[in-house]
Amino acid sequence: MTNTHAPLLDPLDMADITTPNRVWMAPLTRSRSTPRDCEQTPLHALYYAQRAGAGVIVSEATQISHEGQGYAWTPGIFTDDQVESWKLVTDAVHNAGGRIFCQLWHVGAISHQVFQPEGGAPVSASVWTPEGEAFVGDRLSEGPTVPFPEARALELSEIPRLLDDYRHAARCAARAGFDGVEVHAANGYLIDQFLRTSTNRRDDDYGGSLENRLRLLDEVVAAVTEVLPAGRVGVRLSPMGGPGGSSDAKPEETYPEAAAKLAGRGLAYLHVVRPNGHTGSGGSDEGNEIVKDMRKRFDGVFVANGEFSTEEAAQWIADGHADAVAFGRLFIANPDLPARIAAGGPYEEANEDTFYGGGAEGYVDYPTLDRVTDPLPVPA
Repeated sequence: MTNTHAPLLDPLDMADITTPNRVWMAPLTRSRSTPRDCEQTPLHALYYAQRAGAGVIVSEATQISHEGQGYAWTPGIFTDDQVESWKLVTDAVHNAGGRIFCQLWHVGAISHQVFQPEGGAPVSASVWTPEGEAFVGDRLSEGPTVPFPEARALELSEIPRLLDDYRHAARCAARAGFDGVEVHAANGYLIDQFLRTSTNRRDDDYGGSLENRLRLLDEVVAAVTEVLPAGRVGVRLSPMGGPGGSSDAKPEETYPEAAAKLAGRGLAYLHVVRPNGHTGSGGSDEGNEIVKDMRKRFDGVFVANGEFSTEEAAQWIADGHADAVAFGRLFIANPDLPARIAAGGPYEEANEDTFYGGGAEGYVDYPTLDRVTDPLPVPA
């Protein structure tokens, strides 16, 4: 172990949980759930158990409802069968000594009618057609990607139902054995569509002023913490980037104020994605400064994410800019990432061709440090 990495390997006390290190596994969509039922399988249990050495695993984004889905082959957490399938995963992680939070996801406009109840239009803060294409997989013959349709504005009368969907998903996550949940309010998805000025053009209590644009975030977090202890609830935010091309006119004001709105609640953590190449926004000094300002405005555990090297991550913790750092691609290719950091490497490279869809290849066959020349067996 080199001294430069030492801050990453220190234990961390959160509100209700102590973690053995500050190397978190970021939520990573891998598109391997069952095609129609959106359930997990024993392959998922193996994948997550291999990475149980993380301080905390944040699960792949998991839709809270039928309406909340926007991508093919992603998991849900709203039916009894989905709950049972996730129990395979949480049991495997806990048996391996790990901790796992379920990321609660509603994509909003980043969807397609093929995923929506009765083939309806996706919902958003306002009428909006995202840039780019929806990943529909095998749902349409012209797929796997097709242009996004126009989303409709979520009606005021529908918001109580949406909040109930979040409550229900949080209860389901607890039943499935998760240690907590993370409210996904980042990356240009539904809650973020309410935060951002380019997508929120409402003239009611959920639009216009910053206070109004923060209202849905505030109410979703309040709804989830009615169901679960606040110390078992995290939130994810991202000042810039994400699919669809949404943006905010003043992210340097909006997102620090969002962080302040979440302070004082006793939440488990705030997880912030800095602008980076993988979110389509690129890295920037301005983005780093916004994230650091958000850290100052939040009073709990602060987790940073976004193309961090292990050296930069350790430095951010040492400098007080974060309490932990979540890694994505490094955890895909290095299931024993904390052990590799402790040993100073080496690090395997992730195969981008196997990120989305498929089976065991590029999913559970990356070697651990003690088996670099003897890869793990691949299930059929």
